Amino acid sequence: MSSAPLASVLFVCVHNAGRSQMAAGFLRHLAGDRVEVRSAGSVPGDQVNPSAVEAMAELGIDIADQKPKVLTTEAVQASDYVITMGCGDACPIFPGKKYLDWALEDPAGKGVEAVRPIRDEIRTRIEALIAEIDAQQEA
Repeated sequence: MSSAPLASVLFVCVHNAGRSQMAAGFLRHLAGDRVEVRSAGSVPGDQVNPSAVEAMAELGIDIADQKPKVLTTEAVQASDYVITMGCGDACPIFPGKKYLDWALEDPAGKGVEAVRPIRDEIRTRIEALIAEIDAQQEA
């Protein structure tokens, strides 16, 4: 029997090609269907950053099939958590949403060696987010 997701999370960065895609990949992988996952960019790129794809593949998480998506008002309205990663003021604000801003280095133009520490920081934050979501369900 499947139940409704515990929460819906939207990750937003400028190009939706690196940080937000890695975060979405981790959340899908670690939370499964317990959390609904979206990602978008204020100015989406043409493709997901190959170094981000490679860094995630090293951990057994495949984000190669993902495509950058444009940020929409509807995506924000449909999400419980909106996590921004350097999108500035492009993200619309709605009451009742939990907004988090994760200051993370932009992996654009960097090799996989430089992307790994960013990936690992994202994983740490995703694990804390899952713990927060789970704790709210138990409260």
